Amino acid sequence: MLFTTAPLYLVLAAAAAVRGADSIDAAEQLPADSSNSSALLFHAETVQLTNSSLQAAVDGNQLNASDAALFDFSGGNLTDPAKRSLRCRSSACKTGPGDTWWPSTFIWDIFDLLLGGALVKPPPIGAVCFKDPFGVYNAAACSHVIDQWTNSTLHVNDPTSIMAPLMEGLTCKPELGPNGQCTIGGYPVYVVNAKCVYHIQLAVNLARNLNIRLVVKNTGHDFGGKSVGAGALSIRTHLLKDIKYYAKYRDSHYQGPAFKVGAGVQASEIYAAANAQGLDVVGGEGQTVGVAGGYILGGGHSPLSSLYGMAVDQVIAMELVTPSGQFVTASRDSNPDLFWGLCGGGGSTYGVVTSVLLKAYPKLSKYSTAAFSFQTNETFSKDDFYSAVSIYMQGAPSHTDKGEYHYWFILPLGGDSFMFLMQAWFAPGVGKAELQTRVEPVLDQMRAVGVDIEATYAEYNTFYSMWQATFPLETVGSDNALTSGRLLPRENFLDGTKWNETFSVIRWTSETVGSLVFGFTIRGSPANGVYPDNSVNPAWRNVAMHAMTGIQWDEDATPAVRSAKAHYLSYDIMGKWRATCPNAGSYMSEGDPNEPNWQQSFFGSKYSQLYQLKQKWDPTGLFYANRAVGSEDWYIEGQDPNLAYQNGRLCKA
Repeated sequence: MLFTTAPLYLVLAAAAAVRGADSIDAAEQLPADSSNSSALLFHAETVQLTNSSLQAAVDGNQLNASDAALFDFSGGNLTDPAKRSLRCRSSACKTGPGDTWWPSTFIWDIFDLLLGGALVKPPPIGAVCFKDPFGVYNAAACSHVIDQWTNSTLHVNDPTSIMAPLMEGLTCKPELGPNGQCTIGGYPVYVVNAKCVYHIQLAVNLARNLNIRLVVKNTGHDFGGKSVGAGALSIRTHLLKDIKYYAKYRDSHYQGPAFKVGAGVQASEIYAAANAQGLDVVGGEGQTVGVAGGYILGGGHSPLSSLYGMAVDQVIAMELVTPSGQFVTASRDSNPDLFWGLCGGGGSTYGVVTSVLLKAYPKLSKYSTAAFSFQTNETFSKDDFYSAVSIYMQGAPSHTDKGEYHYWFILPLGGDSFMFLMQAWFAPGVGKAELQTRVEPVLDQMRAVGVDIEATYAEYNTFYSMWQATFPLETVGSDNALTSGRLLPRENFLDGTKWNETFSVIRWTSETVGSLVFGFTIRGSPANGVYPDNSVNPAWRNVAMHAMTGIQWDEDATPAVRSAKAHYLSYDIMGKWRATCPNAGSYMSEGDPNEPNWQQSFFGSKYSQLYQLKQKWDPTGLFYANRAVGSEDWYIEGQDPNLAYQNGRLCKA
């Protein structure tokens, strides 16, 4: 039964008597070669829910028919209690805790029995700092959470925490304990620690059949709040860690080395695996980024992008669970429309990806980097400072044309003091001596305007060793700041008038507003200019610089102040940025959570087709994420118009 008035202990006792075990087995193991790609399924992908396996659980008296219907693919053969559950699907809002149609504890227990114990109901990560209401207060654990709050690994390893806690709604800030207020806010209520496709299918079917909000978390790196949601059931894919190397992968579209990676594999793990084979793969700059999650589905920029293109350009095939609960292969030959949409159309939109098959490249002979910095002082004015910054920046297209990738910062130090930091001027396939011949002429131009500067150079034999030495573990977890960005096109650098307009806005943001400006000098298409037909934001194909900025407020700022600051970033600051390149766009995974006209900014001319695909593959709107395809069909109750908090009820627009 879906709902019951009998004492819970009697219901559970009866259920245990019927099932006679602490788990319910409704899984079927399929052959590893049942994929529609030339790569074998991982073991975790062979364990699946099927119509026949679900019926077998009923026939074997492990599960009654009405309970089984809650996990059914199509809603067929429903008994009366399950038919009642269909009423909630016509509701204007997703079903949440406290609603009449919210599943009883009995149903969640059945779900956990089917999952074999993979269902958890975790308190917020900060709850260990509060005496109430979760009952998990622990002073030592609290100190650890506070001390490690900016360490991305802390949030990766927590079932529900994300890198941008602001998007959750700030409902359980650890520093406010032990007598302060902590609520679950925008964190999901239940989490499935998915270890196989079967787990994901059960969660997808239950959420769809009972109209429960569903979210997906891999590492929680997305800064737009896509991995959280009030009253949600969450699928955590981070435990899907398989990696398989194919030395001679072959299909009708690609022949060469390839890696199949599970959804939970992170950049550090795939880089190590590729390095062991003498190969390179296109992955993220950040160490803890999940390569096969929202990173790659949103396009994925990389230190190797100026050479090989976007991370998603390397995808040969994907395996995923669709909103219908079916497990399918998406490639150029199998479900090609879905494959097109997945390759750049964003995460948490078309299904739950369990693995990605990626091209790999032979390692290059050398990899070199340069690093330098300069700042204003008594003899080096801010006008000269910005002249020097402009000298470097305007050359962006010439640098990316050589396959280079740069990571840089303009830091306001207070008053009229500013610093420029080049963390990494990375040149793949180039030795230190050759890199010097590229960098020193630029530095000489800077020296001509008064910069006292020397660069530090390094050379490496592998991409992996360069990456380890150059890109430290990223700092995350800020709850008093928002960032936004723009994909600045080549013409803004090559046309003198456009460059003056562009740099004037960059300088204004740094000097007058006092905001950090940072970014990547990068191109989003391979060096040969040939890239696959996919749904990547077209702005990436003409980019010379992915530039970002942000806004901060005091830790104790009122909600009204936070909202006003966010509005100022989205409309006043970024309004000026957008005016310099109105037909360009923004990178969805590092964009403004409140981006105006986000369909154009994040997806460009691809949006109409992506929206049509959303209606085809997810007609009930099972998957929702902030600023994702189809999200305009929904809204969050009580949401601040300038902050994309996910701690409200999700309702149809």
